[in-house]
Amino acid sequence: MSQSEARAQEIPAQVSFYEKRKKIHAKGIRGYFDNWRITLVVLTQVIFYGGLWLNWNGRQAILLHLVERKFYIFGVVFWPQDVIYLAALLIVSAYALFLVTAVAGRLFCGYACPQTVYTQLFMWIENWVEGDRNARIKLDKAPLDTRKIRIRGTKHLLWLLLSLWTGFTLVGYFTPVNELINNVRTGNLGPWETFWIFFYGGFTYLFAGFMREQVCKYMCPYARFQSVMFDPDTLIITYDPERGETRGARKKGVDAKAAGFGDCVDCGLCVQVCPTGIDIRNGLQYECIGCAACVDVCDQVMDKTGQPRGLVRYSTENAMAQHLDRKAILAHIVRPRILLYTAILAVILGLCAWFLAHRIPLKVDIIRDRSVLAREADDGRIENVYMLQIMNTEERPHRYRISVDGLPGAEIAGNPEVDAGAAGLTSYNTVVRVPPDAGKVGSNPIHFDIVAVDNPDIKVREKAAFLLPQ
Repeated sequence: MSQSEARAQEIPAQVSFYEKRKKIHAKGIRGYFDNWRITLVVLTQVIFYGGLWLNWNGRQAILLHLVERKFYIFGVVFWPQDVIYLAALLIVSAYALFLVTAVAGRLFCGYACPQTVYTQLFMWIENWVEGDRNARIKLDKAPLDTRKIRIRGTKHLLWLLLSLWTGFTLVGYFTPVNELINNVRTGNLGPWETFWIFFYGGFTYLFAGFMREQVCKYMCPYARFQSVMFDPDTLIITYDPERGETRGARKKGVDAKAAGFGDCVDCGLCVQVCPTGIDIRNGLQYECIGCAACVDVCDQVMDKTGQPRGLVRYSTENAMAQHLDRKAILAHIVRPRILLYTAILAVILGLCAWFLAHRIPLKVDIIRDRSVLAREADDGRIENVYMLQIMNTEERPHRYRISVDGLPGAEIAGNPEVDAGAAGLTSYNTVVRVPPDAGKVGSNPIHFDIVAVDNPDIKVREKAAFLLPQ
């Protein structure tokens, strides 16, 4: 061995922890699963962009009004005190995601994830402006001339307009959209509204236009912990190696089996249509988002070569190993884990529905006036002053009757009724009087009953303390 060779062996090999990105030009494909993806993209965006313009009772139907600290969801108004419902929504979302993942893998990622949805929208614009995959690759290699600047400029302008409209729509759910439009038109847009429109729009432009699969591969935590929720009976995109190998091109009319070939013709289309650029024939990979584009394109290739469909298909590890048919696969889906997730989700949804249906649209906070602990009235009775914060959560006004008990002879001094506006907070000062010998010296528990005059079912009972001096 020469000295140079020995020196080369002594130098440790350099290993890079960063992979240089290769731009992916995903080929468009139409098929059964692509039609489902288009349907989900259109449906989610009709809800997102269109929900902003729905009206309900003369107001925006869906409005998370941060200034007023009220969330309007059609006919229901949620207040900060209703934060339990937000917690329930997050729990339901988490369990629903666990259930879907345990049954069908990253189905949400492939069809309804915002990153997937907006990347798909941006790719539709890209295909419309620049052309198909081959045209885009050719344009990338072309020198920077007037034509390339015009095409790329048109694409980015459309991307920016869509991104800004997306940011505007998001902010329109937190600031009344009519007010937001007027502020944009008059140039009086607030700093926070301006920030969030450009912040959300900017990240939409960045993630869906440039980073795309990088978000799924390196930024999304779901891709990293999905394996914890998978099991051998989870539906995933699979390639059948027993049927497909040995892969290779063959001439028309040649008996593939006699020539030692499997059904895979090694056309590479499954890689070309993949939005994350993986080869599904290498097995399950965390980059796979379960969009099934490879299933659509492979089925079309099988049709052209006269082979049965399903070389690449939705299946499970157990089904591939045990050669289970579709009926057996479906039977394995109903397993203890799925039943547990379903039961928990059903219980939580049932409880949320019950509490919402029986939710009393009245909340009351009682604060005793601490500046005057107790005072003696002209007739010798003892008075305590209270401030009632009456929160009417319905979008119609109510008149409430107030009564008090807990001490003998306790009564409201003055008018015991108060009017509260629709979906508003009303402060009401009242005086409670009791005989001087009605209780012990110091703090005594009493209760306020607040009942709607026009609907006796709307009522609350709140506890307070009445102070008797020595």
